[in-house]
Amino acid sequence: MSLQSGILILAGPTACGKTDLAIALAQRFNAEIIGADSRQIYRDMPIGTAAPAPEQLGRVAHHLVGFLDPRERYSAARFTSDALAAIEDIHARGKRTIVAGGTGFYIRALCGDVQLSAAYDSALRARLEREALTHPPEVLHAWLAARDPARARAVAPKDGYRIVRALEIALAGPRLQREPQSFASLRSRGYAAVKIWLEIEQSVLDERIVRRVDAMLEAGLLDEAQRIGEDAVAADAVGYSQAWAYLRGLLTHCELRLLLIRAVRRYAKRQRTWFRREADMVASAAAQGAEGLERVARERLGWT
Repeated sequence: MSLQSGILILAGPTACGKTDLAIALAQRFNAEIIGADSRQIYRDMPIGTAAPAPEQLGRVAHHLVGFLDPRERYSAARFTSDALAAIEDIHARGKRTIVAGGTGFYIRALCGDVQLSAAYDSALRARLEREALTHPPEVLHAWLAARDPARARAVAPKDGYRIVRALEIALAGPRLQREPQSFASLRSRGYAAVKIWLEIEQSVLDERIVRRVDAMLEAGLLDEAQRIGEDAVAADAVGYSQAWAYLRGLLTHCELRLLLIRAVRRYAKRQRTWFRREADMVASAAAQGAEGLERVARERLGWT
C-alpha cells in the first residue's frame, strides 16, 4: 500500500466513543489502530485511563497502548518516532492506519505542526520539578507564557508535565535550543492525513462521563491507584489524585464520585478547546456513528 493511502486521525473528548468508532472503521477498511493518548500508553492502568478493553484489543490490532511502565517518562518526540515506525510496519503488511486518541499535542507533533526540541538540562529539569511540587501548574504556565508565549499556547495550563518540559526548553541556553533537529513527521515522510474531530452534544457527553466514572469506581479505580503509587510519572492522569485523597480519608465516597465527574468534565472541556482551534480539522457528529466517518475517509483519502 502506497504512502498516498493516507492516515485517518480520529480525535475527540474523553467518553465520546472514539474507541468503538475507531474499531468499527478499522474493521471496515482493513486498518490497525495507533493510540494517541499520553496515559493509555502505560500498562497496568486500564481503569483510570479508560484504555481499550481486552475484548476491543482482540477485535483490531492496537499499537502504543499499554506498553510502557508507569514510572517511565515519554515524550511527544518519542511518540512520533514510535508511531511512524508502527505506520511503516502496518503498511508493509498491506493494511491502513487509523490514529485515535485525545492527546492533542501528540497528534500535532505526529502531523508535523509543532517544533519539537531535544534540549535537555538535568539540573534545570530537577529545579523545575521542585517548582512543580510547590506551585500549581497554572503558575508555571504563566511563567512559561512570559518567557515563551508560542510554547505556552501549545500546552494546556493544567498539563504539569508538558509545562515543565516547555519551561526547560524555554529556559535552556541558546546553544541547546539551536541544536539541529531531525524529528520526522507524517508531513516529512510524505503521508497525507485527514484529522477528524468528533462533535457530541454536551448533555450526551455529560451523561457518558457520569456512567464512565461509576464504571471506573466499580471496576477498581481505588485499587489501581494504590498499585500505581503517587510517585509514578503516569500518576497525574485524571482521577488518581482524587482517588488518593479518598484513600487518605480526606473525602467521602460521595465527594470522591462528584470530584471525579468534575475532573473528567474539565478534561473533556480542555480537549474540546484544543481541537476546535486546530487547523484542517474536519468535524463529524459522533451521533452519526461510523457511517459519517466512512464518508470522510472515502472522500478525503479515497479509501474503499
